[in-house]
Amino acid sequence: MLFGAGTVIFISRLEKRMTGLFPVEFFFRRQLWLLLFGLFNAYVLLWFWDILFHYAICGLFLFPFRRLKPKYLFLAAAVSLVLMTARENLELYKQKKQKAIITKGEKIAALDTTKIKLTGRQKEELAAMNAIKERSTSEAKKRKMEEELRVARGGYTDFYHAGSEMTAKAETKEMYYFLLWDILLFMFIGIAFFKLGILQGKAKTKVYAWMAILGLGIGLPLSYLFVINDVNHNFNWSEITKAKRFQFYELQCFVHSIGIFGGIMLLYKSGWCKRFFAFMRPVGQMAFTNYLMQSFLCGFFFYGTGLGFFGRFQFYQLYYVVAAVWMIEITWSHLWLRHYRFGPLEWLWRSLTYWKKQPLKKEKKTDALVETEIA
Repeated sequence: MLFGAGTVIFISRLEKRMTGLFPVEFFFRRQLWLLLFGLFNAYVLLWFWDILFHYAICGLFLFPFRRLKPKYLFLAAAVSLVLMTARENLELYKQKKQKAIITKGEKIAALDTTKIKLTGRQKEELAAMNAIKERSTSEAKKRKMEEELRVARGGYTDFYHAGSEMTAKAETKEMYYFLLWDILLFMFIGIAFFKLGILQGKAKTKVYAWMAILGLGIGLPLSYLFVINDVNHNFNWSEITKAKRFQFYELQCFVHSIGIFGGIMLLYKSGWCKRFFAFMRPVGQMAFTNYLMQSFLCGFFFYGTGLGFFGRFQFYQLYYVVAAVWMIEITWSHLWLRHYRFGPLEWLWRSLTYWKKQPLKKEKKTDALVETEIA
């Protein structure tokens, strides 16, 4: 939502200062540099499922929508939600074919082969079922886990091959089959909220209250229903596939996200958390730098090219890592912005976008300089 609003702010400021195609040139250059940063994150820092690449691509789609009225942006978001849900259920339908294979195979497995000789086709269907079930066994999962541990704790080359394959899939099939509609949905909402003043906190308190009440009141139960099927079947893929009737990941994600947004804005409007928001502001101002810094810090901590702690922690212990990363980034964001106008990568991105070195250091005006300016 924030990125969607940010693109409109960027373009509108350029259009006020420039004429012709210059705003378009700067905007597209900005997006293409972001794409390269995403590729660096994925293929050099080896942080697969990088989001910068996807934001760069989806951001390009926003340009024709920048001047639309909020009601049309909400309509575009609704279309994205419908298309994403349709895509999810198309994939579920394909998985249902797997379900049919499992069902047929189970019936064949129940036959008494001492009395009935299986046909060639029945043998194939039984083998197909066994192959699907084999992938979901504890032994198969353990073998996969051990291989992933070996790769993640190994050298850069092995991990590069594994990580780059996952990244390539995320940036091709996953991007255009799923993430395109997922990301555009929230970007359209963000632009609409910005144009209505909702994102800036200008709406009435009751608007945010209703967002929080309805979003969390409906969204959290939906999220529970989405997850509980997997839990009840012990995350066994073949059993999950058999039981699932309707896929609604995007719907529950969208609804409870609006609820979380409403809750945050209520805290902002209340004034109770002024100090907390002020404390976190430098981190937000350096969000781009901190995002890539997390890839570097966690890569160094977990991967074999660094300390190699991948797979060595209990789930709850990962929160200690989260806390440590937060402390590092909060501290260094405050220290950095005391002396500089932008985060280092924000400055680099800005300089590359305008193809001109931007001022970085904060200017400290001495008494003499102030007197000169007054004179």
